[in-house]
Amino acid sequence: MGKNKKFIALFMATMLLAAGCSSSASQNPAKNTEQPGMQGENTGSPQQEIPVEEKKKIDLQKVKPNEAGQIMVLMYHHIAEPEAEWTRTPDNFRKDLQTLYEKGYRPISLKDYVTGNITTEAGYTPVVLTFDDGWQNNFHLIQNDRGEWIVDPNSAVGILEKFHEEHPDFPLKAVFFINDNIPFGQKEHLEYKLKYIVEKGMDIGNHTATHADFTKADAVKIQKELAGLVKMVKGYLPDYEVNTLALPFGSRPKDKSLYPYLEAGSYEGVDYRNIAVLNVGWDPDKSPYHKDFNPLAIHRIRASELEKYVQNVGLYDWLVLFDKGSRTRFISDGDPNVITIPENFKEAIDPSKVGNRELKIYSPDE
Repeated sequence: MGKNKKFIALFMATMLLAAGCSSSASQNPAKNTEQPGMQGENTGSPQQEIPVEEKKKIDLQKVKPNEAGQIMVLMYHHIAEPEAEWTRTPDNFRKDLQTLYEKGYRPISLKDYVTGNITTEAGYTPVVLTFDDGWQNNFHLIQNDRGEWIVDPNSAVGILEKFHEEHPDFPLKAVFFINDNIPFGQKEHLEYKLKYIVEKGMDIGNHTATHADFTKADAVKIQKELAGLVKMVKGYLPDYEVNTLALPFGSRPKDKSLYPYLEAGSYEGVDYRNIAVLNVGWDPDKSPYHKDFNPLAIHRIRASELEKYVQNVGLYDWLVLFDKGSRTRFISDGDPNVITIPENFKEAIDPSKVGNRELKIYSPDE
């Protein structure tokens, strides 16, 4: 009986020791930090293979990707009541988003558009949402019943966030082009708003410091305006690059020799370099891989239904033309590292814009 007691005691001690080691490892993961590939290095056991994610293959004849097609860059200003030339009501803005969603359009950032980093899901069309002037109704904070500051659900940011929440496959992407005049109003909340936009994955763009008309501007004026806005934003977001520009009034210098200053320049020690320059525009623009695509003169479309102002070239006019096939829309293949186009579009592609990506050409009828 004594031997049995000793055996049981020894067995219980061993079990407790094993349980204690297991518990210690699970409660303190910092102590269990073997790096991938280190397992078994000194024990002779085989290394664990790291699985490589396979690229999703798509049915080309079903999806019919065409990454040489056109992309809409939509232009908004006010989101408020009532509907007017430069104003979209909150409900109409919601309708725009719902219509885009149902018709297979998905937002991407302007930066991704101009650099050709198209991550849009296969079979869908990228669209770029832009807002000019930094109006308070673009990003408004209000207090709830508990006195807490929240995003106004009827502001552009509030509507975009809610729609994204309800439709997670509709990315929260947009760019707000601002001036240095207390963008989005509510000066006491300016820093919070700028940081909020960037942290949410949206962007801040340059609309000049004073909403300047560049028609008669000289080199100094252009650089002062563009560097001035960059300096203001850097004061709140020192690591953020403001590198997109929407021209106020769509204005360019009459002297074309000054155009390079729209792209890059410096004023009082503040440098800027824009990868995209946006006009006011009236039509969809080209694929970023197209031989005629110019990122420094991008066309935009007015997101409005007021025929008096859009004159058959507003958002809904272009949606009809795309639906009819009168215009060719960009259809993504779902892989940012591959550019897929029908054979009859291969002459439209600029090899230098393909870069390190794979160019895949297929016959739609096979």
